[in-house]
Amino acid sequence: MNYVYILQSEVDNSFYIGFTENLEKRVEQHNNGESIYTSRKIPWKLVYFEEMSSKTEAIKRERFLKAQKNKIFYQRLINSLDR
Repeated sequence: MNYVYILQSEVDNSFYIGFTENLEKRVEQHNNGESIYTSRKIPWKLVYFEEMSSKTEAIKRERFLKAQKNKIFYQRLINSLDR
């Protein structure tokens, strides 16, 4: 299974969007400083994810989410889980 995910930094509440085949391992890598881009804002919490049936779908969805560049959009998406 492939996943698109949104992490939120507990340092400054910023978001990071990515995709992976192993969600638990990837979040752990972010919090262990194994990703250069996210290492300065540790700790991260997983606030949203979607399962995708293919890597291609996950990449397309990741690109769409990153293109939004809108914290309100991301927050609404995250809040939609609380229904």
